[in-house]
Amino acid sequence: IASTVAAVMEEPPLTPPRNKAEEIKSPPTPREALKTSSLSLQRKKLGSHFLESDERRRFYNASSSSAAVGTTPLDIRGLPIPERDLPRTGGWVATFFIFGNETAERMAYYGLSVNMVVFMFKVMHLPFAASANAVNNFLGISQASSVLGGFLADAYLGRYWTIAAFTTLYLLGLIALTLCATLPALVPAQDGCDKLAMLLGGCAPAERWQMAYLYTALYVTAFGAAGIRPCVSSFGADQFDDRSAGYKRRLDRFFNLFYLAVTVGAIAAFTLVVYIQMHRGWAAAFGALALAMGASNALFFAGTPLYRHKAPGGSPLTRVAQVLVAAFRKRNADFADGGYVGLYEVAGAKSAIRGSGKIEHTDDFRWLDKAALRLDDDDEEDPWRLCTVTQVEEVKILVRLLPVPACTVMLSVVLTEFLTLSVQQAYTLNTGLLAGAVHLPVTCMPVFPCLAIFLVLALYYQTFAPLARRITGHPHGASQLQRVGLGLVFSVLSVAWAGAFERYRRRYAAEHGYLGLFLSPMPGLSAYWLLIQYCLIGVAEVFCLVGLIEFLYQEAPDAMRSVGSAYAAVAGGMGCFMATALNNAVDAATGDVRNGRPSWLAQNINVGRFDYLYWLLAVLSTINFAVFLYFASIYKYRTPPPTKQQPTLVKNHC
Repeated sequence: IASTVAAVMEEPPLTPPRNKAEEIKSPPTPREALKTSSLSLQRKKLGSHFLESDERRRFYNASSSSAAVGTTPLDIRGLPIPERDLPRTGGWVATFFIFGNETAERMAYYGLSVNMVVFMFKVMHLPFAASANAVNNFLGISQASSVLGGFLADAYLGRYWTIAAFTTLYLLGLIALTLCATLPALVPAQDGCDKLAMLLGGCAPAERWQMAYLYTALYVTAFGAAGIRPCVSSFGADQFDDRSAGYKRRLDRFFNLFYLAVTVGAIAAFTLVVYIQMHRGWAAAFGALALAMGASNALFFAGTPLYRHKAPGGSPLTRVAQVLVAAFRKRNADFADGGYVGLYEVAGAKSAIRGSGKIEHTDDFRWLDKAALRLDDDDEEDPWRLCTVTQVEEVKILVRLLPVPACTVMLSVVLTEFLTLSVQQAYTLNTGLLAGAVHLPVTCMPVFPCLAIFLVLALYYQTFAPLARRITGHPHGASQLQRVGLGLVFSVLSVAWAGAFERYRRRYAAEHGYLGLFLSPMPGLSAYWLLIQYCLIGVAEVFCLVGLIEFLYQEAPDAMRSVGSAYAAVAGGMGCFMATALNNAVDAATGDVRNGRPSWLAQNINVGRFDYLYWLLAVLSTINFAVFLYFASIYKYRTPPPTKQQPTLVKNHC
């Protein structure tokens, strides 16, 4: 280094570059000698101007090899696991304990979503619309508040302790709901409350304190689910060593199996729980959910000695705020004003963020780079004035990830609408099986998307992956963004078919004298025509949401993976809220009570226009897909994509 500086000092001064925005100034003497040598560096991308750049390049060159550099797995006490003990921890054995917890949680979540509307209507005597809105709010809050669980896991508790705390909270909420269905004092009087009285609103209303108890129990359950949801998939993926050669292949299979566990829980909710409720009552149904959650908690804790852990990296929201504040303070500074060559980063291979490796600089969102621009009066110990490049890149990654989950909100809207509209359609159709010998309960109809998901996941590696591999050349069949896009296409097809069938169903009701009999099934029209839209939306869900969860885990910063996973849950919650807002807007815009014009969402489905709503969803979903294509086309993966095989037809990679 000394000889290089000496040689540089003998050279004549160089003319400064024309573009002052790209000039990076060195401080005055004795460092002024470095000014001339920095000219060649200025022609390169800003990412090469790190302090300790040579060491950084060695680190990232090593990470591009087959054995990726990753974070060291820790035990439950936060100590690094010795290499000799790694084979006895993590891996597929540990994940099966986690799958059990997720299956029970999904069983409880879907069990409440399918039964709670009816419970509030029949037992608590709320109007049907109010019951549906209350459950939609429960679903939305439980998903949208998942960012809280992700924040606590990444900042302070770690994923294991976050799951342990919130799964216990979840169990307490289910026990409280079971008591509500068991003790007569917690529900209004049921005397003289027959079907006619329910429809006319003649049943005894619930007391305020009874509703307060029910909502408290329900939202304790919601927050329990919110804390678990963003952590379970990430914690399961943590069980695989990201430094091993087969890491990406194992991760791909893990997320498929994880969603398979979700589907098993949903199938149990739509069949077993519905059966228990119909034959043993509400207390037995809610009690079964509590027992399943208790058993899954015991299973989760039994796997504790096998788990691998990642250290929490401190508050991610604080780090984001520090970058924004530091960038704002230097908003008027020019990159030529830096007192040192380049942007600030700590020395060595490790970053200043616990549980995270260094992140290479990118040229996007250049205004955020000013947070890492080191000026003469900056204090390295004050992160509100000077941030590291890795910290700035964390914020950039979170911003770059946002459009992808945002484009899945429309899929969540469709799923929410199907949960209610399709069930209303099924009430007017013949649900008979085996020539009418068996009638499937209408509340079991949502099981068919789950069966479609189960079938796709079971056959994914035997059918879809080999076929897609021949088309795309991708070793996994399709990239994560390609799978998300394919799921969005299937969601468009599902609502388009739903609109076409609803138009036919409505015309059939008018031609056969069923316009006023919206609660009477039409014997000549089978409910199993709904299987087409159910199967299409099931395929859409498995491709889109599995690809999204895997995408967010791999692309999120090391110390923000739970927050990244929470993006998917927040998108689901936003879908619930948007579905409610859309229904309210459509009802207000299309209905005219004074002139006797029913709205598209009239209580009598035979005079309403559900088909128009489905086609509106198809148009919105198509626009949403076009927006997704744009963002997918400009997105650059953090990690290099796997080595492709030679495609035989068309080469395509998002």
